[in-house]
Amino acid sequence: MTLRKVNVAILVLLVIAFLVIVQRNLLNLNDFLRREHQDAVPGVILPFESELSTDLLKVEPMRTGEEIPVVITAAEERLGAMVAAINSVHKNSKANVVFNIVTMNDTVEHLKEWLSTTRLNNLRHKIIVFEPQTLNRKLPKDAERLESVKPLTFARFYMPLYVPHAEKAIYLDDDVIIQGDIQELYGTALKAGHAAAFSEDCDSASSKGIVRGAGNQNNYIGFLDFKKEAIKKLGMRATTCSFNPGVIVANLTEWKHQNITSQLEHWMELNAQEDLYSKTLAESITTPPLLIVFYKQHSTIDPLWHVRHLGATGAGNRYSPQFVKSAKLLHWNGHYKPWGRTSSFSEVWDKWFIPDPTGKFHPIRRHTGEK
Repeated sequence: MTLRKVNVAILVLLVIAFLVIVQRNLLNLNDFLRREHQDAVPGVILPFESELSTDLLKVEPMRTGEEIPVVITAAEERLGAMVAAINSVHKNSKANVVFNIVTMNDTVEHLKEWLSTTRLNNLRHKIIVFEPQTLNRKLPKDAERLESVKPLTFARFYMPLYVPHAEKAIYLDDDVIIQGDIQELYGTALKAGHAAAFSEDCDSASSKGIVRGAGNQNNYIGFLDFKKEAIKKLGMRATTCSFNPGVIVANLTEWKHQNITSQLEHWMELNAQEDLYSKTLAESITTPPLLIVFYKQHSTIDPLWHVRHLGATGAGNRYSPQFVKSAKLLHWNGHYKPWGRTSSFSEVWDKWFIPDPTGKFHPIRRHTGEK
């Protein structure tokens, strides 16, 4: 009986030794094949190499640390813009970013499919449905102007509702690309008593892109009608430098304390009644109420974190490729969008775009038709 046990033990040891030898031979063969295939096409899976090591199947480790809430809108007709923007944020930072995506009810399913069936499926996000009735009695009744009003553009006014437990948040327009680490933008210091930080239109970077022929779009008189009594009473200087609200770093604790949302709604309602905005206004009608409420009561963002006017005529002549490459955040505000046919620096945007799995959204490219 004892001899039988000894024989079994010897057999087990022989099997183990055999398996170890086989494993070493396979590993040596794999190393040899790697050396022989050093010039192979990147991404090709060599023998004995696990497919799980490829980028497509790699499981990204869970991001930890302080949450960075980012609020961004997703309009159906430009959903690809939002996708490119959040992809650029995600790929250029290892921070624990949570995307709060505000959209309309009829876009939810399209948005879910785009996020769940592409490489964005591991993004931390929350989808929020914007209720259009929120804007009742707050918009001008002029039918012609109403056609250009997009309800989602006012979502930035309601940030505390979307991230109620956050003390700080970032708002981004959808026509931006982030080339830096968004943790740096989140770390923007706000002065005591300031509820938000913006990038001013007179800063050295953006002043190159002033919109010509559309009033003085870099100061308050380009956005507000200073002949109106309600504006006169505020005592604001018409030549004060304006700011662009396409990128906002918000202190939401201070925002709620000062009832910023209620103040903005007040000026929206008053404008609907008295038409307070400038007749030469070229930008979104979301800017004037923000200019009023935050008059000399806001902090500033580093100019490289909001390089804008890339959507204006001649942007390609204003900015060199080297400068665009060095910018932390690019903003195609203006008529020409990077998913359209005639935009400047659209190749930068293309790098971050992820094709629509439903086939509904197609960037348009010159000479090549739809992409």
